[in-house]
Amino acid sequence: MRNDAEWRTLLVAGVCYAVWFLLAFGWAELPDTLRVLFLIPTITLHSSLQHEFLHGHPFRNQKLNDLLIAPPIGVLVPYLRFKSCHLNHHINENITDPYDDPESYYLDREVWATIPGWLQRLLTFNNTLAGRTTIGPALAAIGFAKSEYRRAMAGEPAVVWIWLRHVLAVTALFWLIARFGSLHPAAYFLAAYLGMGLLMVRSFIEHQATQKANHRSVIIETRGPLSLLFLNNNFHSVHHAYPSLAWYRIPAFFRENRSRFLRINGGYRYESYWEVFRRHGFSAKEPVAYPMEARRNKHGGLG
Repeated sequence: MRNDAEWRTLLVAGVCYAVWFLLAFGWAELPDTLRVLFLIPTITLHSSLQHEFLHGHPFRNQKLNDLLIAPPIGVLVPYLRFKSCHLNHHINENITDPYDDPESYYLDREVWATIPGWLQRLLTFNNTLAGRTTIGPALAAIGFAKSEYRRAMAGEPAVVWIWLRHVLAVTALFWLIARFGSLHPAAYFLAAYLGMGLLMVRSFIEHQATQKANHRSVIIETRGPLSLLFLNNNFHSVHHAYPSLAWYRIPAFFRENRSRFLRINGGYRYESYWEVFRRHGFSAKEPVAYPMEARRNKHGGLG
């Protein structure tokens, strides 16, 4: 293990998998509506754990970490492709760039000017919190699939094999749910979709487009349920500065260095997710058109 406190990560992962299994294959007396409502945060937590595991926790052996967290219970994105894209996202000078940041939701201004008005309106709605949590997962999945197709056509066979294994694994998952599960597969897919939508509450506000790279990552000073669900990744500027810092060490580390981090990130902060909801629930956080000069790269990303 990385240190003697990594049992916390293993405990959270164990609880997450146990609750997921009971909701998908047990607790038959629960109606599907309640099962879906409980599955949503469970699947979101698994996605947060995937983020923690790809950054080298809980074991030093990354292959073991990958094996433990790879089950595709979130359905929409293969873990190994998420891992690769996310590690590229950690090249800080590329953050928010519509070409070189795989997790950017911005479009090059030249591209923005060429797309039809209905799509501009759709993407602008996606830059509100209401849009990001409802249509955001569909737009992200479509955009990611398009960029992955371009990679495959450009001659990256590893991408093809990862997706083939993912499709087989998801097919097996839905067969198991249909054969042995305690809820309908369509209900499970709905939970997976909404789980990704809940995860996007976090990613929606994580970055802003600004000239100084250090000013692009947010701090949300909350310690509520969403902070736990996101494994403290709301202290996002801390995570980008110290990506291998374990989730359970981040809050104390931030408190000890609060003024330094707020100076480093230019004061890009929110008091809580309630403030995010209040300010950006139905009001676009930023324009979709990238306000700076975008680098030109042949691949898009998760956005």
